[in-house]
Amino acid sequence: MDNEENDIFFNIINRFVGFYSRDAVKETRNDPDCEYPFVAMDTRQIFAQFSFVSTFLGLDHAGQTARQPRILDVGCGIGNVLLVAEQFGFEVYGIEKDAYPFRIAARLIGEERIAQADIWSYEGYGNYEVVYYYRPFSGRDQQLRFEKLIEESMQTGAILIANHKNSDAIDRDHRFKKLSPSLPIWQKIRET
Repeated sequence: MDNEENDIFFNIINRFVGFYSRDAVKETRNDPDCEYPFVAMDTRQIFAQFSFVSTFLGLDHAGQTARQPRILDVGCGIGNVLLVAEQFGFEVYGIEKDAYPFRIAARLIGEERIAQADIWSYEGYGNYEVVYYYRPFSGRDQQLRFEKLIEESMQTGAILIANHKNSDAIDRDHRFKKLSPSLPIWQKIRET
């Protein structure tokens, strides 16, 4: 497929996601002083990130690997990121606090894979080989606290896809290795 065809497909996908995004913003119960309502990331960026990680992990996109790596989308919104991840061979899971996008994600992905949960009380971050987020908090202090929570809770060997991080401390943290010079992707290589 050439670039023009890719652009057509990505634009169709982005329009579909945008349709639900407008409703999610109208229906949000998140606190606008510190939390974002569902904000969709451009599908091209998502595609590039999962393409990189699936290649790094040696995944077979046809799903013929012995075991699919489990990915958690923290603040998964309507589940659009998980739909892309699934196509790259990941076993997908998400958490979402806000009721409207949670209902959409549960219908798209499956109720058994989407939890209606708060980021702060969720305790399963260490259960996944990949953790993904797209900055859930508008307040800097909360976002920094969230980033630290995720980095502390991840299992050794897990990959972090962290879009719009507020802190660059991870680049100096000996527990993490940056996997791509241009993408916000790190691997937790040691516990301490």
